[in-house]
Amino acid sequence: MSKIKEYSNGETTVVWEAEKCIHSAICAKGLSQVFRPKERPWVKIDAASTDAIINQVKQCPSGALRYYMNAEGDNASETLETKVEVMKNGPLLVYGTLKVIRKDGAEETKNKTTAFCRCGASANKPYCDGAHVKVEFEG
Repeated sequence: MSKIKEYSNGETTVVWEAEKCIHSAICAKGLSQVFRPKERPWVKIDAASTDAIINQVKQCPSGALRYYMNAEGDNASETLETKVEVMKNGPLLVYGTLKVIRKDGAEETKNKTTAFCRCGASANKPYCDGAHVKVEFEG
């Protein structure tokens, strides 16, 4: 059963899916006043502007964090430039909407940010599960 939490400031809602989180800490390093993993609740949604929160959520490498705008008809969360980024000693990040076809032919659509394994140690291939830290992957 997936643990999903939502945090809203009235303007936007941040959604966190615990099972997708690879604990890269990009959120906490980038916006530490909002994302405070050692506190409960760990997302302090009122600690920064909506724009700052959205910009940080868009950098989540696993897609565990996402957002939507609360105003009816506001589709801002649906637009994201397609971009590929190689993380030092970590995953390949692909930003945008992707159709992933697994080797068994199963298809799934991934939205926003998807982290693909580069080290080969992930138990959740083709996706990163943070195993690169344990195997001390360099690349």
